[in-house]
Amino acid sequence: MQFIPSSIRGPLFMIVSTGSYLVNDTMMKLATVGLPPYEVLFLRGMAATLWGMPLLFLLGYSRQIPLILDRKVLHRNVLELGAILCYVVALANMQIADSTALGQITPLLMLVGSSILFGERIGGMRMALIGLGFIGALMVAQPTMQGISVYAALALGNAALAAARDLAGRKVAAEVPGMIVAISAVVVVLVGAGIAHVATEQWAAPAGHHLLLIAGAGLFLIFGHFFIFMAYRVGPTSAVAPFYYSFTVWAVISGLVVFGQFPNALAVCGILLVVASGLTIVSLDERKRRLAVVA
Repeated sequence: MQFIPSSIRGPLFMIVSTGSYLVNDTMMKLATVGLPPYEVLFLRGMAATLWGMPLLFLLGYSRQIPLILDRKVLHRNVLELGAILCYVVALANMQIADSTALGQITPLLMLVGSSILFGERIGGMRMALIGLGFIGALMVAQPTMQGISVYAALALGNAALAAARDLAGRKVAAEVPGMIVAISAVVVVLVGAGIAHVATEQWAAPAGHHLLLIAGAGLFLIFGHFFIFMAYRVGPTSAVAPFYYSFTVWAVISGLVVFGQFPNALAVCGILLVVASGLTIVSLDERKRRLAVVA
């Protein structure tokens, strides 16, 4: 990957990651038609493990497999488990563009967390943009007098846990390969989803098309885990996190092409507001970098 300029490597990895995750999400949503969500999550974990373990050997990481149980790696991936347990239920019960858009507050939370934990400066303008991002998320969630939808609340919970996951991922030692972290996430979610399924659901026999969708989801899940971890490893949070908003673009495309759905007018405005806040942060960072070069 050294042929990719260092300045765009992190953002590019994030765009690839979000696209991979969205293909996974689309296949998962299709598979939950006829199957309980945690069962689908468990089966996807099995598929991803079957895809991922041979990849570790092909990439020459066989001696580093014990790092799957590294304490900091597990800490990151337990947070991943919490995020996905929230998200899969929200995904099964909401339009894919809406559930994805609510997850777009993740990079905003990342910026706040990076400031608190790692001393990265935010500034007043960034704080204002973070506030606009939250307003946009509420426009997508559209709370009523009866209170916010439980599924929207789960999607927001996924965003908070995903931000915590990525902050924890920055503490993983540099010698731990990204693919090891990805496979560890798959294994942790597989175990957690299995427990959640046994505790809350009845087993439903999957049909052939379910198994094909789940196999595809498992493959793209590994690429999503790998590239999002590498994005934050090779680039600063302020440069990488806003490109998480490409998730929204992928989600709208999926909703239109696969599900024939489009968010309502208020949700569209909310999505645009969330995306605009992130892109403005990118613009501010680029302007600051250029001024630093001139000085």
